[in-house]
Amino acid sequence: MRAQDALVAATRRLREAGIEGAQTDARRLLAHALQIAPDRLTLALQDPLPEDATARFEAALTAREARQPVAQITGKRLFWGHEFRVTRDTLDPRPETELLVEVALERPFVHALDLGTGTGCILISLLKSMPFAAGTGTDLSDAALEVAKSNAEALGVAKRAKFLISDWFANVPGRYDLIVSNPPYIAEAEMAGLSQDVREWEPLSALTPGGDGLDAYRAIARGAGARLLAGGRLAVEIGPTQAQAVSDLFAAQGFERIETRQDLDGRDRVVLAHKSGDTADCGAS
Repeated sequence: MRAQDALVAATRRLREAGIEGAQTDARRLLAHALQIAPDRLTLALQDPLPEDATARFEAALTAREARQPVAQITGKRLFWGHEFRVTRDTLDPRPETELLVEVALERPFVHALDLGTGTGCILISLLKSMPFAAGTGTDLSDAALEVAKSNAEALGVAKRAKFLISDWFANVPGRYDLIVSNPPYIAEAEMAGLSQDVREWEPLSALTPGGDGLDAYRAIARGAGARLLAGGRLAVEIGPTQAQAVSDLFAAQGFERIETRQDLDGRDRVVLAHKSGDTADCGAS
């Protein structure tokens, strides 16, 4: 069978299974089965599909029919122009989270802290874009931290990144001029409305803290002041209805110049706040 014929059949199969974006998923999975980059797939479509690739493609399609995310099946995800390793122990990096990186890079920084680092995609993307900076990523999951470490090594920032187990700020030493986080923020009542791909396959602790979804922001608001230099910045990803609540939590802890940024779909996505004080030392030492 030609690769093209296998692709057509796979697209039909995923579509009949109710998979949104069936054609895109089928192409990514076929490239994975052929062990080539997705942008090289077109060049291989007229070739016969090798037996080993056929077996890999079948296994990948079966997993996708079970709603396993494509990134977990292929083990990789593109984020901020870099390829990150992904497993079931980590949240799948999403395009909207790139706004958090963009906001963080609006001003130079020297020492960054990423709370709940997962794959390390936020911290590593920041360090790739800020060659003189160093950073620390924390997580409660040993398995996630191993993924983050492997990504830092693969992307050439391992010497400037360290990763440690910590329940928010519990084990975090030192002070930073930038703190970022994409914490769990989905309210318990909203979990049932998530897609099966997310609800059944991504780590629960990275999705929701339970309750109203704001517990992570409460912990971050309470602890960030002691870990930020004067004039330092705190930037967090939020759910689209949480901007006011998160802003109020930060204001109650004395943060200033609090603002909300919208993603490309016009939804509230990032809250940025500043610690009071002279900003001259931040990003300069």
